[in-house]
Amino acid sequence: MLKVVGLEIKNLIDDEECYKQVRRLRWPNKITCPHCESENIIKRGKDDTEVFRQRYECHCCHKRFDDLTNTIFSGHHQPLKVWILCLYFMGLNLSNRQISKELDLNKDDAQRMVSQLRSGVVKKNQ
Repeated sequence: MLKVVGLEIKNLIDDEECYKQVRRLRWPNKITCPHCESENIIKRGKDDTEVFRQRYECHCCHKRFDDLTNTIFSGHHQPLKVWILCLYFMGLNLSNRQISKELDLNKDDAQRMVSQLRSGVVKKNQ
């Protein structure tokens, strides 16, 4: 596990800041509904398991969504900061085995995450 003066790198990543950055990147101007693209949105509290994940409701289509809906990070059991760290380690060209060790993940979980991130990045760039 990568440590900085006895600290695990996972503990240096701030959950709240990860969600703030995702919101800034996803919605640089104004939050829009991922289903109908309306800007007529209200906040609907926070997620029960990820306290910094904001929930929303669209007044046009009446669908609910959160910060990660329809992103490569949605629908997974790993916290957002683990996904962000996985991306970081991929950028450092670490192997899947090294990534699984650094993030204290099962090697199959790390493989799935890396594959999902790679396919999501490719789709975004096409």
